[in-house]
Amino acid sequence: MNTVKSILLILIPVWLVLVSDVSYGRHAAIMIDADSGSILHEVDATHSWYPASLTKVMTLYMAFNALNAGQIHLYDTLRASYHASRQPNSKLGLRQGETLTVQDAILAIITRSANDAAVVLAEHLGGTEESFAVKMTTKAHALGMYDTHFMNATGLPHNWQVTTSRDMAVLAWKIQRNFPNYYPYFAAHSFNYKGRELRGINKFTASYPGAEGMKTGFTCGSGFNLISTASQNGKRLIGVIMGGMTSAERYQLMINMMDDGFANQYRASPARNITTISTHFTGTPPYQLDCGNRASTNIGSSYSDDNHNNKPQHLSKSTRVSKTRYINNRKNVKKSRSVSKSKTANKTKATSKRKVVSKTRPVSKSIHKTTPTGKSKSTANKTKSSKTRYRHS
Repeated sequence: MNTVKSILLILIPVWLVLVSDVSYGRHAAIMIDADSGSILHEVDATHSWYPASLTKVMTLYMAFNALNAGQIHLYDTLRASYHASRQPNSKLGLRQGETLTVQDAILAIITRSANDAAVVLAEHLGGTEESFAVKMTTKAHALGMYDTHFMNATGLPHNWQVTTSRDMAVLAWKIQRNFPNYYPYFAAHSFNYKGRELRGINKFTASYPGAEGMKTGFTCGSGFNLISTASQNGKRLIGVIMGGMTSAERYQLMINMMDDGFANQYRASPARNITTISTHFTGTPPYQLDCGNRASTNIGSSYSDDNHNNKPQHLSKSTRVSKTRYINNRKNVKKSRSVSKSKTANKTKATSKRKVVSKTRPVSKSIHKTTPTGKSKSTANKTKSSKTRYRHS
């Protein structure tokens, strides 16, 4: 009996660790009442996660803050840098030197999750994307997002760019409260840019009754993320889903959570508030999907395309193109190395052959004599002929 108890004492902690891993490895979520900040529902809300394109909500917060302060205006002209033009999907496809307004950049980020537009805005506000990211992090901490750290303005993969679903809920809540004039932009379903209508990719905003908007996000590391806000019968809710295994799953998780929230299936507790919940994050961000590349600095990990199919294990078209280019580049590198190696081998053979010729063919000393004057014509011709023979041997 004592032996059985001993075995159980060993196995139970292991089982609890495994159960914990499963619970946060699946997804993280939180729902709050937007009026009071009360937490209605949460699943590992303080577990560390990669934000993906939810990062752009913070980029927009910084833009709205600058608009309120009069530092920028909606119709100011922004110019795309080389760095902005080189951003991967999703993007507008801005070329270096191409311009757009602040309002265009805001709408491109909300409706299309445009990485190039986010970088243009970041560089305009911060000088460089890196310095802007420092400002983002500082502002996030000032808002109470203590478990969030930004390294870029887009959400493209970086091992140090982390957040929690709780912090993302705080961000959405603060945007609603601090920028009532700009918050309605999140409800946009499309926008016109240079004569083209670009439709939004957020299916929840487009179809859920009372949906007010917010933001999608995806990378292979984060999985499928979503911040949503909605109002029904005078009740406003904010929901965050992080780590859906498919695009369809994140939307269904959000729909279920919102439906239960509006049906009063969750009980609000004064003790459970977005401002008082523990801000000490747990664990390291899980790498959610079997795609991309875990190394954030390598090509193949930088996929941030929210507009794709529901099968992340099969890469989207833009991802496949990028991966194909990467593979082709690697092939070209290998081919060039092979050619270089072949040339080196041929050069070595030619050098050896020249040495053999030099050793077996007696050459007049006058040919090698470095006399600037008095060299005979025949000797010069012999020298030229000899050099030509060496060059083509």
